[in-house]
Amino acid sequence: MLFKNQLQIINNGQTPELKKIRKDILEILSNSYDSVDPYNAVKNHIIDEKIVFDSKTIDISNFENIYLIGFGKASIGMAQALSNSLNIKKGAIITNDSKNKVENINIITYVGNHPLPTQNNVNNTEEILEIVKKCKKNDILFVMISGGGSSLLCLPKVNINDMNKTTDLLLKSGANIKEINTIRKHLSYIKGGQLTAQARCTIISFIISDIIGDPIEFIASGPTCQDSTTYLDSKNVFNKYKLWEKLPSSVKKVIDDGIIGKIPETPKNKQIFKNTFNFIIANNLIACNAAKKKAEELNYKTVLLTTSLNGEAKEMGKYLSERAINYLKNVKNIVFISGGETTVTIKGKGKGGRNQEMVLSSVEKLAGRDVVFSSFATDGIDGNSIAAGAIADAETLKRAKAENMNPQKFLDDNNSYEFFKNLKDLLITNNTGTNVMDIQILVKKG
Repeated sequence: MLFKNQLQIINNGQTPELKKIRKDILEILSNSYDSVDPYNAVKNHIIDEKIVFDSKTIDISNFENIYLIGFGKASIGMAQALSNSLNIKKGAIITNDSKNKVENINIITYVGNHPLPTQNNVNNTEEILEIVKKCKKNDILFVMISGGGSSLLCLPKVNINDMNKTTDLLLKSGANIKEINTIRKHLSYIKGGQLTAQARCTIISFIISDIIGDPIEFIASGPTCQDSTTYLDSKNVFNKYKLWEKLPSSVKKVIDDGIIGKIPETPKNKQIFKNTFNFIIANNLIACNAAKKKAEELNYKTVLLTTSLNGEAKEMGKYLSERAINYLKNVKNIVFISGGETTVTIKGKGKGGRNQEMVLSSVEKLAGRDVVFSSFATDGIDGNSIAAGAIADAETLKRAKAENMNPQKFLDDNNSYEFFKNLKDLLITNNTGTNVMDIQILVKKG
């Protein structure tokens, strides 16, 4: 069972019809998650000793030794699938999951901190780099990349405290993931194609995308991909969000030295990457299509709105709820599906995340209406809370008022977690072991 509090979520529906819709939403989200399970996503591309991806086939038996490294929230499942299929000489992964590990004596499972790394992450990354350097020309290195990899694979050009202060400023500013990872690449010795630049062997990267549009160079900050961004781009991001004067002096020095050429740019030469193959094996579109299929099996009409949802979470919550409420007013029993990743500009001191905030922003609009709204972080962790998201319906505002809760006050304090915790309408999954951003399911009932 994906949702630990499934019965509670269902029983909070105030009518039999709302209970059924809540149950259906959880089924739809569970099916969506299953479609991007990291173990199966890797296993699907291994046939005998060959890697098969669309029209590309790579025969692994042509190589002398097989090495494996991985980093990200899905790295355990990905590495386990590969190690169950191929003979791994040596490997190591970095995960944020302290409760599980890869079951293979040749693969070490390191646990790192996320979203802000510690010196432990740096030490783990140095161990990963030692494996990369062991690989010879006739060897092959598999790299398992997934969301969270930017924090877990961490070898910064400044001390870890200055790196974390910079990351924290960016996260709170409303900067998007491409902007944040542009900066991470240029403050790192290993991101932005620099891992490939330090390897002598053939590299195959299996990638689970957690970024809109699946831009390989930004997923986990693109350690095995040619980088198109520059130090100047990094400075422009800082200036855009008025952060330059707030930065540690060490960070400003690296960026300025890079702009004038004192520090080398990230790799731009295509020849460096001629023996590197990057494959996207799971993404938000796959998850949304699985949600669509399950909804249709449950006899709903479906509309896939987008897999590129972005912008301020509370604004997107209002937009989606209005879209569902006003869509062909005589059409009922319809499921709206969207995916992507919004941002939250933090002004309050509360607890929550973009998914919970999105649903909270819709509560007043949903009051008395025939729409149920849920939003789900596929990695199981939404913002700084332990929840994966939340659910709201026509009765949520009434229930909140009975508890003397004003949704707007909780929204202003970025305290969506406490709002939905009090109503017992959080989605609780714990760490799911994958990450393809977020999924929203809205049901317009009959």
